[in-house]
Amino acid sequence: MRKILLGAVVTLIVIFSIYYVVKRYRDSDRLVADTALIQEQISNVGKLVVTEGHFSQVFTYEDSKKFYLDVLSAKKKAIIIINADVTIAYDLRQLETVVDQENKIINIKYIPEPEVKINPQIDFYDIEQDYLNQFRAEDYNKIRQRTNKIVGDKIKSSGIKENARNRLITELSNIYILTRSLGWKLQYKNEEIASPQSIEHLL
Repeated sequence: MRKILLGAVVTLIVIFSIYYVVKRYRDSDRLVADTALIQEQISNVGKLVVTEGHFSQVFTYEDSKKFYLDVLSAKKKAIIIINADVTIAYDLRQLETVVDQENKIINIKYIPEPEVKINPQIDFYDIEQDYLNQFRAEDYNKIRQRTNKIVGDKIKSSGIKENARNRLITELSNIYILTRSLGWKLQYKNEEIASPQSIEHLL
C-alpha cells in the first residue's frame, strides 16, 4: 500500500514538474514573441513623419542713402514676392526605447524635436535703384532674413505645427494600443501612459 501511495506521489510530482516546465517554456515563448512584435511595431513607427505647408507673401523693400551733407539722396526699391515651401518633420528613427521584458514595460526615453525647414523662392519686381545706391549682397541678405521672419510668423499663426504634432501622437498611439493589447505597459520617461489622450499631456 505504501509503495502504491509513494508511486502515486512520485507520479504526481513528475506530472506537475513537466507541466510547470512546459508552461514556463510556453510563457517564455509568448514573452519573446510579444517582445518581437512590439519591437517590430516600434521599428515600423521609426520613420520620417513629415507635414508640409505653403506660404506666400508680398512686401516692399526700400532703402535710402544721403550724400553731400544730406543734400542729395539715392533710393532703391523693389517689390518682393515670397513663395515658401515648409516642412515640419519628426525623425522617429531617433526614437529611443527601453524594453523591460520581466515587467512587460516599454519605456520611451527620447522623442526627437521637430525639424522645421523653409525653402523660399524670392522674386523681385519693379526694381528701382539709383546709380549711387544699387542693390548689393547685403540687401539680399536683409531680404532673406526678413523673408525667414515673415514665413516663421506665418508658421506660428497657422496650424501646421499642430498638425505635425497630431501626426506624432497618432504614431505613438499605435505603440500604446499594441502594448495594451498584449498586456504590456507603455511609459514616457518612466511615467505611465494610461490612455492615448494622455500622450498629448506628457509630451
